[in-house]
Amino acid sequence: MKDEVIKAEGLAKVFNKGLVAVDHVSFSVKKGEIFGFLGPNGAGKTTTINMLITILKPTEGTASVLGHDIVKEADMVRRVIGVVPQEYTADEDLTGYENIILCADLYGIPRKVSKERANELLKLVELAQFKDKRVETYSGGMRRRLELACGLVNRPQVLFLDEPTLGLDVQTRATIWEYIRRLKEEFGMTLFMTTHYLEEADALCDRVAIIDHGKILVTGAPGELKKALGGDVITLKIKENDDVSKLIREVKHVKEVKKEDGSYRVKAELGRVTAPLIIEKLMKKGYTVTKLSLTEPTLNDVYLEYTGRSMRDAEESPETFKTRRLIMRRARA
Repeated sequence: MKDEVIKAEGLAKVFNKGLVAVDHVSFSVKKGEIFGFLGPNGAGKTTTINMLITILKPTEGTASVLGHDIVKEADMVRRVIGVVPQEYTADEDLTGYENIILCADLYGIPRKVSKERANELLKLVELAQFKDKRVETYSGGMRRRLELACGLVNRPQVLFLDEPTLGLDVQTRATIWEYIRRLKEEFGMTLFMTTHYLEEADALCDRVAIIDHGKILVTGAPGELKKALGGDVITLKIKENDDVSKLIREVKHVKEVKKEDGSYRVKAELGRVTAPLIIEKLMKKGYTVTKLSLTEPTLNDVYLEYTGRSMRDAEESPETFKTRRLIMRRARA
């Protein structure tokens, strides 16, 4: 379709010793949307991005960006995309301005053009007053904004953002969100981002694909995914160790009960009416409710629905853990 900027079919990546990082995923990204890969660490998000930006070759399957095959036309793909990687890549011994010029040189952009463009980008990310400061003096938020500017130096039609706010504080994260929204709203850019922050996916993405263990579990707009769960979510705990799932299921309006780590997650229609009925039922049977909360469905509930567990940080290799820790340390510097 003409409005499909990115299209992947059966995309898979298997590393040495049979490690399946991405397991035959299929999806498409529409022109002008913010599309998010949401999942825990180690789910296959970065590996997918690395295939789409031509760093890694797929083991199986195909994918294209703006109609260019990521394997057969890798050079063409690189010309039309921008990348903001998870790691900080700016040279700390150079100034912010010099880093952008360096990136422009790598794209073969004439100096006359790149100098003007560098100043424009520094204004866009509000770093103009720090353009001549060495990057080693930048805070984590400033570094991330500089990475964003570098990713835009070739004026890409598609921008890839890998965990764009990893390690940043809440206030700085919100600032980065605003820049991302501006790229879509003011420049009509298509953005593909990965994140393990539920609130980030909910706030920014037009559509998300929830991925875990290399597989896409479900794709859709955040609002649609939450609505599809049907009903409110009641979470409760009881003092006793008995399993009262059967008793809760007998309560009117209860649609589903799942027990997880000593708590009960109840999906119910008319949650405000159902919660008191559950308490009354359990009390009549001699049970004591020690905690109860009522919420509308969240993306975490969607994740729980499809995986049977809440969003969590997956087990990572020592190398990946060290890299992530280094990123967060530098972000908070």
